[in-house]
Amino acid sequence: MQPTSLSPESLAIHGDLDWEHPERNDTALAPAIYPASTYSARDSAEFAEMANAPRHVRYYARYGNPTQERCERLLARLENAPAALLLSSGMGAISTTLLALLKAGDHVVAQTAHYMGTAKLLADLLPSFGVEVTLVDQRVPENFERALKPNTRLIVAETPSNPTLALTDLAAVAGLARARNILTLVDNTFASPVNQKPRDFGIDLVLASATKYLGGHSDLIAGVVCGEEKIIENIWSRSIALGTNVSPFTAFLLLRGLRTLPMRVAQQNATALALARFLEHRPEIARVHYPELESHPQYALCQRQMQHGGGVLSVEFAGGVENGYHTAKRFVAALKLARHAVSLGGVETLVVHAASMWEASLTPEQMQAAGISPTLVRIAAGLESAADLRADMETALGEAV
Repeated sequence: MQPTSLSPESLAIHGDLDWEHPERNDTALAPAIYPASTYSARDSAEFAEMANAPRHVRYYARYGNPTQERCERLLARLENAPAALLLSSGMGAISTTLLALLKAGDHVVAQTAHYMGTAKLLADLLPSFGVEVTLVDQRVPENFERALKPNTRLIVAETPSNPTLALTDLAAVAGLARARNILTLVDNTFASPVNQKPRDFGIDLVLASATKYLGGHSDLIAGVVCGEEKIIENIWSRSIALGTNVSPFTAFLLLRGLRTLPMRVAQQNATALALARFLEHRPEIARVHYPELESHPQYALCQRQMQHGGGVLSVEFAGGVENGYHTAKRFVAALKLARHAVSLGGVETLVVHAASMWEASLTPEQMQAAGISPTLVRIAAGLESAADLRADMETALGEAV
């Protein structure tokens, strides 16, 4: 039996083991934490060999450590990738990856709707290094093709997007990029590998904020990028210079969280769909964004490339911009069970007024291009009872209007 033949539930529990060299596996059921910052050599020759070795040689913790290696093995297998690199945060993963792949004079095509940190990196950091960026509406695959230039080196996508749950056609983007020898990078944070595997559609690199669903307990910060070994090795080399390595204890916590990933995500999927169906018929709500709703404009695409719609939905309140803005803020304040906080993917349901979160990082023009309305509220389902969450929201809606 090989890891590729296992179900996600079994893979999450056993996929970090070394199947090629079983003698290397620890007999302890819980993974060991290696807190050492440095490792000794027997002599100068071995030291020189360690210092110039590729990944996974015990040398210095900024280069990696055994706990991290074990976690990376599982993450790669979950994403159907040959290799993975675990980094200090989701932003550490995206910034390290982009700085490893791009140089001055290169061109990037990306979406208008991205996580706000990624949007700021694309708008400010890359241009400061001489990298040109073109943003397109990801809902139309032809937009990516029309934006390509002779110096295009990378296409960056995020699907479902944050916070409007717009989808990107993975197969279409991968096809046009592969034909032109352009790399593709997809942020899979909102879907997780349980709901979507971008590499199955031809995407080169898959990135995620492991802080969210992969960790699942709101107690760690980490990021991961998965892909071919040669590319991951290049990103790892840049991570050494940037110091975006992850701590051994974080890798341990992430491994523990990954064990229950399929079960957690399954419940969050079901709860998010139930809440989306409930809110869709409320008079206080003008629009519900959730790709597994039949009313979603990209429902057919969701059915083709996702197992389920994920654990996040967003809603726009009725009553016009000004009234809807105030209703949205009152709704969030009136909730008792759902917590008012950023992030997502943990055991607790988190709700946030999107404009209040994004306005510190994005200009009004950037927010409008990303579809972030002043009336929009993002809801990230946790593991509470869907009936209890619905009752909480029903009460809050009554108090908000």
